[in-house]
Amino acid sequence: MAITHTFIDFIPSIFLGCPDTETELSILPGHELLKKGRGYEAITLTAYGSLAAIFVLLLIALPITAFLEKFYDFIKILIPGLLILASFFLISSEKKKINALIVFLLTGILGFLVLNLEIKEPLLPLLTGLFGSSMLIISIRDKISIPKQKISKSKIKLFQPLLGATFASPLCSFLPGLGSGQAAIIGNTFFKILFSKTSQARDKDANRKNFLILLGATNTLVMGVSFLALYAIARTRTGATVAISQIIGIMSKEILILSLAIILISGIASFFLTLKLAKFLSKKISKINYSLLCELTLIVLILIVFLVSGFWGLLVLAASTILGIYCISLGVRRTNMMGCLLLPVLILYLF
Repeated sequence: MAITHTFIDFIPSIFLGCPDTETELSILPGHELLKKGRGYEAITLTAYGSLAAIFVLLLIALPITAFLEKFYDFIKILIPGLLILASFFLISSEKKKINALIVFLLTGILGFLVLNLEIKEPLLPLLTGLFGSSMLIISIRDKISIPKQKISKSKIKLFQPLLGATFASPLCSFLPGLGSGQAAIIGNTFFKILFSKTSQARDKDANRKNFLILLGATNTLVMGVSFLALYAIARTRTGATVAISQIIGIMSKEILILSLAIILISGIASFFLTLKLAKFLSKKISKINYSLLCELTLIVLILIVFLVSGFWGLLVLAASTILGIYCISLGVRRTNMMGCLLLPVLILYLF
């Protein structure tokens, strides 16, 4: 389920919550292509990145586990400093650095307050508001209409974005609070530095495609590496590994091998399922009342939050949604809103 999710979750993230490209909001590459009638192409790129990441994971599994087993005790001492460095890097990579810092601090303060409330599953309303309902409300407000989508294939070059994903993804195995979005930004920056002199690096459309491949690869690699971390250092970095650790306790070498085999099989199956779903939805999305679809999705999210986290969860959802809309309006990457986890983790380590 976890691996399948890393493939398919790009479908709602690209097809839903698309902002108006005329505003000064932070526009994701997938939304840019969707507005140009190339939503299927965007999902295809992430799917190919995720599929390639499965094979990369199999190649790096042994060295990553060996590295974590040998050096994690030393790395653990450096975690606060590495988190500060990663946060500084993500903020400094923005054109609007002050705005990025404001977003990081505001969401960090909200995250710290919410995580110290006695409500069930506090991350559900917090993250839903910051990253889900805020974008849906913006789409509803802007009365977005999605153009007819083309079912076209894109020329895919995997090597360079895969290199960036492979460089950045292992960071999430030992740095708590650092997610696949931040890893993708770090990997993309590494990719740009390494290939800054190539003509492809100067091509905006090629950059957009490379980032989507890198994002897909990073999403899947982060999930895959979390299983390696569970085996090597007995640390859970994703919800899936928490669930598995509760079922099996300590992961043995045999269970790790079985897990990698399941990752390979489910990854290949998920690739074809993702392409099939993306093609079906691409043909239908322009015929659907987009604002109504966003409104229904928003209602479902509110109901889920209420059923899981209760009345206080709704209050957290409202606060995080308002803050999410404000942060998006500042025109910086939405990954800066992951300060809602990074700042509380830093406070935990430092104080």
